[in-house]
Amino acid sequence: MSDILTDLLAERGWLMADGGSGTGLFARGLETGDAPELWNVEQPEKVADLHREFIEAGSDIILTNSFGGNAMRLKLHQAQHRVRELAMAAAAVARGEADKAGRPVIVAGSMGPTGELLVPVGTLAFEDAKAAFAEQAQALVDGGADILWVETMSSREELQAAIEGAETTGRPVVATMTFDTAGHTMMGVGPGEAARFAGALAAAPVAFGANCGLGAGENIASVVGVARAAWPGAIIVAKANCGIPEWKGDSFIYSGTPEIMAAYARLARDAGARIIGGCCGTRGEHLAAIRTALDDYEPGEPPTVETIKAVLGESPPLPDDAPRHGAGEGDTGRRRRRRG
Repeated sequence: MSDILTDLLAERGWLMADGGSGTGLFARGLETGDAPELWNVEQPEKVADLHREFIEAGSDIILTNSFGGNAMRLKLHQAQHRVRELAMAAAAVARGEADKAGRPVIVAGSMGPTGELLVPVGTLAFEDAKAAFAEQAQALVDGGADILWVETMSSREELQAAIEGAETTGRPVVATMTFDTAGHTMMGVGPGEAARFAGALAAAPVAFGANCGLGAGENIASVVGVARAAWPGAIIVAKANCGIPEWKGDSFIYSGTPEIMAAYARLARDAGARIIGGCCGTRGEHLAAIRTALDDYEPGEPPTVETIKAVLGESPPLPDDAPRHGAGEGDTGRRRRRRG
């Protein structure tokens, strides 16, 4: 079935996603502890300005300001009854900027975790989580989203609930997990295991990969692991933080420069990614450098840990299915996981 995502990928080969929404909104005055989703109705011009920054930098995909827009997360702000209102507003703001771009720009409905643990580890039932994601997804589509973008997941159960909830809309679904604990998610899932799990779902997402994490190098190692285990036809996604976050003063400062993110983007293409962007800390200037670096770039061999360290200056933890040395010399043995 034809859709804007597969059509653009067939035409271009790769697409650039956007940058860090939270970082951009904090720079525009959002206070720590506030719900970014409320800005879709209270400060829509500032949300639109963020989308415009990313589009002007060359992004082909922009994510809606709806990461925490499910009922469980909004309950923290006594706004659980406003899921549909806030999701539709988020999609409408992004749609308005995408339609002004003068070129095709995909609006992706961002859907982050509930913040709760699913059964059997926690108390949230799978069907309740799925229903919450379905509610958010339908509102995003009704507001103008082209696709759904499930991101920053840690557990297999919540990943599945989010994907199945999003798929009730009939729109393409992209999904990413965060591998930030010794090369695994917070719930102990490795990149290869995650890709195999997602590919085995009754309706696998059209694209799968890694976002956020501790640094760009770690993200590349995770993407290599995902790509090696992904199902045939899967589109691989890389959306790393802008370098390594460091707490300074009262906020996180990210070490990534435009040059570092440009180098990261080329490694991501080498790793097999066809959708590449940035996560926390990534601004328009970083995206513009990524765009320049990838235009006319021909991908090479998947990077090893040694290559990542040499290029980015980071020595990432080795996840499942990532090669330790030269191409074809991977060790798929599981590392002992650090709890955290």
